[in-house]
Amino acid sequence: MPESSSSSKTDRPARGASRALQKGQQTKAAIVEAALGQATHIGLEGLSIGALAEVMGMSKSGVFAHFGSREELQISVIREYHARFEQEVFYPAMQAQRGIARLRALFANWMKRTSIEIDSGCIYISGAVEFDDRTGPVRDALAQSVLTWQAAMKRAIRQCKECGELQPDVSEDQMLFEIHGLILALHYEARFLHTPGSIERARAGFDSILARYGSRPACG
Repeated sequence: MPESSSSSKTDRPARGASRALQKGQQTKAAIVEAALGQATHIGLEGLSIGALAEVMGMSKSGVFAHFGSREELQISVIREYHARFEQEVFYPAMQAQRGIARLRALFANWMKRTSIEIDSGCIYISGAVEFDDRTGPVRDALAQSVLTWQAAMKRAIRQCKECGELQPDVSEDQMLFEIHGLILALHYEARFLHTPGSIERARAGFDSILARYGSRPACG
């Protein structure tokens, strides 16, 4: 049955509002994309509404309208960075068998991303330097993202223990501390000091941790 003229007139504003909303979401995503690119090189504190407006070909007020504050822009960048980190590091590793195989996959994916970030920079690391002595929602968002990732790593370590592939008295916090330390050392050695062989040493360090804490496997 054909639509009545009255229903067509009613639907038109709704469709227009939907298109406007979609366009607004796309514009906001594009701004976050540009801001993420900037933040990886100059840090979250280096983000500038003016610089982003220039990159996007928008007015400052146009960029500002999508976030309401520079602080909200920084939080949006942190959330986007975390989402991409999960997509590249966490989710692919879930295809591996529980236990050492999954822990190895998590570390291998983490290393792969870290190897790329040696050239571009890591928001988790640069952000920790920028916000370590501050309070507020930006620091909270950053810290929560890191803690979420650490919780996933600790869960993988715990599963290794449940499978009997790690010694039962292994401290999950201690093992995570040592693994995380490899990533931090890699950034310092490779990105700051440009020390050759840093990636290989980080991988060797992980193998050493597994050998030290390892046990006979019990999971099939």
